[in-house]
Amino acid sequence: MKGFCLEVWGDYACFTRPEMKVERVSYDIITPSAARAIFEAILWKPAIRWQVDKIEVLKPIKWVSVRRNEVGKVASTRSEGIFIEDDRQQRAGLFLKDVAYRLHAHFEMTEKKGPEDTEGKFAAMFERRAENGQCFHRPYLGTREFAADFKLVNTGVVLQPPISIDNDFGWTLYDIRHDSSKDETHMHSCTDKCSPRIFRAKMVQGIIEVPAWDSEEVRG
Repeated sequence: MKGFCLEVWGDYACFTRPEMKVERVSYDIITPSAARAIFEAILWKPAIRWQVDKIEVLKPIKWVSVRRNEVGKVASTRSEGIFIEDDRQQRAGLFLKDVAYRLHAHFEMTEKKGPEDTEGKFAAMFERRAENGQCFHRPYLGTREFAADFKLVNTGVVLQPPISIDNDFGWTLYDIRHDSSKDETHMHSCTDKCSPRIFRAKMVQGIIEVPAWDSEEVRG
C-alpha cells in the first residue's frame, strides 16, 4: 500500500479534548482524526478511506491562553436571527501556537469503489492536488478558525528532524465511531449514534506511531 506524507503548519491549533464541556482545551499534539481530516480536505472520495500511520512533531509544544467572546447559538432558517448582545458568552481557551507536523497516511479502497476506481488513479490524483496546493476546503488544525498550510513531501528530500523528546500523552482521541454505519472508519458528522475511540499516544523522539483502527490498542 502506497504511503503519502504531508507537512502541515500554522500559527495556532486546537485539538479539543472532548471531556472539556465549556472551555476549549487542546491536546498536546494533533489527533489522528484531525490528521485524517487534512488528507480528506485534499482528496475525499467514497471509494477511499484514509488511515493515518505516523505523526512527527516538528516544533516544540507551546501554549497560549486566550479569553474571547463567542456566540452561544447557531443560526437557522427557523430562528429570527441572532442577537449578539443577548447571546454573547466569554470563554477561555488553551491553544497550541506555532505548530508543525509531518503526517504519514495511506488510503484503502472501500466497498463503494466503482469498476474504474483503482489505487493508482487516486494516488496520482492526491499527489497532483497536494503538489499544486489544491483542496476541497482549506485544511485546518482542529478548528476551522485555525487554518493550516500544507505541502507534499516527496521521497529523496532531506527532511527536518522531529523534536528530540519522549513523552506519554496518555489516552487521546483517535476518531469517532458511528454505530449505525457499516463503514465506521469513514466519519464526517455525528448524525448517527456515535462514540469516541481512544488510544495511548506515546511520543518517542518526536514520533507517534498511530495504530490501525481495528487494532487492540484502540479502545472505545
